[in-house]
Amino acid sequence: MPYSGRMQNGHYYSVFFAPRGRDRMYDLGMQIAQMYLSPYDKLIGIIGEAGSGKSMLIKGMFPGLELTNDDNGINMRPLPILDQCEDGYFRAHTYHLDIRFESAFTQLGTLADAIKKAIGNGKRVIVEHFEMIYPLLGFNANLMIGLGDEVIISRPTIFGPLPSELHERVARSIVYRRMAHTAEDLCEIFLPPEEYERCFHRDIKHGFLLAFEDRPPKVDLDELELKVSTAIASDLPISYVDDGHVRIGDIVHPCTGPRTHVSSTGKVDEFRLLHRIVYDPIEHHYLIAGRVGPGIGGESIDDVNDFNLD
Repeated sequence: MPYSGRMQNGHYYSVFFAPRGRDRMYDLGMQIAQMYLSPYDKLIGIIGEAGSGKSMLIKGMFPGLELTNDDNGINMRPLPILDQCEDGYFRAHTYHLDIRFESAFTQLGTLADAIKKAIGNGKRVIVEHFEMIYPLLGFNANLMIGLGDEVIISRPTIFGPLPSELHERVARSIVYRRMAHTAEDLCEIFLPPEEYERCFHRDIKHGFLLAFEDRPPKVDLDELELKVSTAIASDLPISYVDDGHVRIGDIVHPCTGPRTHVSSTGKVDEFRLLHRIVYDPIEHHYLIAGRVGPGIGGESIDDVNDFNLD
């Protein structure tokens, strides 16, 4: 029986926390490529809203790939996959296109035909906003990745999941990631300087962890929560500065995910801190835990182990 060209046929669905910084997203992209990407995958569908980290994840999965919608505003023209279609000669092995961006310049039917032709010539195509082009393709991606509050990796079959289903889920959950990131940065701003310098980030569902090695941080959690809550109530504007900084009110704060924020602090809903520092005996980290959004468990000292439950 000839080989079908499909790898990991038993894999259906995996979920990761969606990191909020550039370096962590690159690392996750590399991990996903190592664990889930097959050399036989010809169509990779990426789904997520603006600022969810799609481009960072793609750069982690495919180092060196030139994206056609560069974040610095350098957009490749003519679009390589269309240029190759015109003369019928496919030189590149991997093509990238952002359907939402390209739909402003090219009909979706033309883009769909270009994708089909590239795949027919044995090339790989990475498609952002895949849910927009799927109805015209008539077939699903080999590997589909959605970015919201979580990163969802799926190897769909003819029985699903559909791109529209994945899009609905990540579009609904991205608000938690943006709120959590804003609350996380506010906590950093109000940490004592010596503690801020040594803190790093970990993740929980609908929230964040500030982690510290060697010794617990010297911080009054009640005071920290009050300062962050006051800043949230002040509804301070939040804006992108550059790839390494975000502006919150009058403060320019270091941040490697400056696009993954709500537009103002007042949009952070139901922020709260766990009022004790948690020790992780496996990683030997001391953790400050913060959460946002409606309570879904894990609200007291007694139910910390429920934080990551739905």
